[in-house]
Amino acid sequence: MDDYRRLADGVAADIAAGRLRPGDRLPPLRAFARRHGIAGSTAARVYGELNRRGLAVGEVGRGTFVRASAPAAGPALTEPAGAGVDLELNYPVVPGQAGRLAAGLGRLLRPDVLEAALRPVGPAATPAAPGLADAGLARSGWRPDPARVLFAGNGRQAMAGAVSALVPTGGRLAVEELTYPVIKAIASRLGVTLVPVAMDAHGLRPDALAEAARRRGPLHAVYVQPTLHNPCGTTMPPERRAALAAVLEDLGLTAIEDAVWGFLAEDAPPPLAALAPDRTVLVDGLSKRLSPGLTAGLAAVPPALFDRLSTALRAGSWTPTGYALEAAAGWLADGTVSAIEEAKREDAAARRAIAAAALAGEAPGEGSGEGSGTGTFRAVPRSYFFWWELPAPWRAETFVAAAARRGIAVTPGAAFVAGPGGAPGAVRVGLASPPPDVLARALGVLARIARGGPDDTAIG
Repeated sequence: MDDYRRLADGVAADIAAGRLRPGDRLPPLRAFARRHGIAGSTAARVYGELNRRGLAVGEVGRGTFVRASAPAAGPALTEPAGAGVDLELNYPVVPGQAGRLAAGLGRLLRPDVLEAALRPVGPAATPAAPGLADAGLARSGWRPDPARVLFAGNGRQAMAGAVSALVPTGGRLAVEELTYPVIKAIASRLGVTLVPVAMDAHGLRPDALAEAARRRGPLHAVYVQPTLHNPCGTTMPPERRAALAAVLEDLGLTAIEDAVWGFLAEDAPPPLAALAPDRTVLVDGLSKRLSPGLTAGLAAVPPALFDRLSTALRAGSWTPTGYALEAAAGWLADGTVSAIEEAKREDAAARRAIAAAALAGEAPGEGSGEGSGTGTFRAVPRSYFFWWELPAPWRAETFVAAAARRGIAVTPGAAFVAGPGGAPGAVRVGLASPPPDVLARALGVLARIARGGPDDTAIG
């Protein structure tokens, strides 16, 4: 047996026997190496093995700790949390939504319309395509060419199709250093290596993208969220989008632009696809705008990539259903989607205000808030989630465990980390799922947990 594994077994035995308790900090690597008379690289392999076994977790700037709870069994943000109050998943539903959607389904009860809707369709072959493309993707004065829009079963499938079409197995996909967990799962399934790119307050840094391409080898594509970045909530200003478009052109690189949350930000700048139309695949979906139970994914595709992406959607079985497309086309045409979008923008603003009141009294400035002893949270007025940088000495994992013991599920910052680095001392909090009164109570509990500190709650 390798020495590092034998040493990892010893630490694991200490954890199992209770000599090391959940939340305990392991020695720094140098101290561990000196204690056991091993090289620093071997000590790093020991800690890496403990992380792999789910016994420890590393956090940026804080060290490595014994896990306070078991790691999740699957990718984060893919299944309901099972907690009493779910602040992980975000599927907003507003009052009266079901009634609006039901009214728009009447025409599908006609036998001739239903018969057509139940026929198989491909990524582009549907009479509803032009209207869906225009009404579903147009934003901030930009409109796609309906002939260059492809459809998938949902937004995630459209993303998977784009990655599959652009990045070969073993290829490299650049992403923001904090990114949507589902893109991590897609890359893993497709055998794609993620290359994290540094961010700042305005989102992905174009200079860091160029540097990653220069120093870390050829990139095949970049996945980016310019509007309402998940989890940070940032929206790129026009200057940053223009700079990113220029770097894409210089590198000959294609961007996969995730616009799924963009409907909440009416005042956002035009999408990256408007600035780099030949270098951008813009992906959107109707799950957040309408419902995950009956949805469609859309992708505005450069002409040179149209056939390749269409083939990828077919090969992956990511094609849409005719019924969902016909239903979505009707809801878009009769104004149902617009009405629900506006209701959700108002709902998101109200829920963000609830968060500000619970965590910070009143946020001192748009886009950020600070409360007495509650750390810092970042959210824009119309957003269904926020990024919460926890106060010292809290770590994300112990905070998530403490919240779970009170029946509240939040997402640890580690779920969004793209590279092998440690976990940030932050959590993402979703605001869409519970009723407003339940949300307010749950956030109040989280604020009290944050103010109390880990020593005030039992770990384990």
